[in-house]
Amino acid sequence: MIRSLVVGAALFAGWVVSADEPRRAPSGNASVRGMAGSSEIVITTTNRLAGAIHSLTWGGKEFIDSHDHGRQLQSAASFDRAAAGEFWAERYNPTEAGSRADGTGEKTSSRLLRLRAEGAELKTTTQMAFWLAPGEKSFGRPALNDKVLSDHLVAKRVRIGHKALAHAIEYEVTFSVPKGERHTYAQFEALTGYMPPEFASFWTFRPDSGKLEELSDGPGEQEFPVVFATESKTHAMGVFSPDQPSIGHKSAGYGRFRFKEEKVVKWNCVFRVRNDKGIAADEYRFRMFIAVGTLEDVKRTLVALTQEFAGR
Repeated sequence: MIRSLVVGAALFAGWVVSADEPRRAPSGNASVRGMAGSSEIVITTTNRLAGAIHSLTWGGKEFIDSHDHGRQLQSAASFDRAAAGEFWAERYNPTEAGSRADGTGEKTSSRLLRLRAEGAELKTTTQMAFWLAPGEKSFGRPALNDKVLSDHLVAKRVRIGHKALAHAIEYEVTFSVPKGERHTYAQFEALTGYMPPEFASFWTFRPDSGKLEELSDGPGEQEFPVVFATESKTHAMGVFSPDQPSIGHKSAGYGRFRFKEEKVVKWNCVFRVRNDKGIAADEYRFRMFIAVGTLEDVKRTLVALTQEFAGR
């Protein structure tokens, strides 16, 4: 279920800020960590990505394929611009880590506004760049934005460990949709994870049985949490949200994709809002959990999270 907060309300103890508020740019280089079984989960952010998550390691393995400014553990949103015609996700696509034109470079078109990293908890607020620059196209479809840096903000709170669940990472994301824009449809990629191709086994978690089932390559979304694992099952990552599904999208929400030529795999957790009278300029908050560890660790964590949030 999507939870809409009042515009201007304090997010994370006053962390919502105006996109044009003057300030000295904070450093985006930070890390947080927490024990999970015999190893630490370590999460790292960088200036290069405006505070988006560049690395997540556990058990001696890197879980994130941070290549350009799209392949991270990060958030993005897409909008229809009302009467612009066919919806295509990348045409009006504020993205946390930066733009397509940033490529593999060391700079980002997004702007980091706030960052705090302490112990096992990370908080950031970022003014997102559009994925496409004005005049660029995605599969023949032109960008709808007329500037590179959007007025859309994304704030996140990431905490390693949840209650007694050491292998769970609590991940809260809030998108701030600015006033003055006309949209009837919003697609929030609340979280996506691009992972190395060795995480080749796709699984889906069935809350009704508490079991994992093998999942086809798709590509696309289905209704149950997804898990990616190595063939050895010694390393795995899954995603779960108590806020799924979006209204009118019961059979979607958790996506999986395999890009063989690019040598990367991707999962995501997606929410949607539609209003023919116009999407409210508001704050849209989503709560998710990432499970990291062995495949068995991930399954146990997803079982416990499902039980905790049952009946909501």
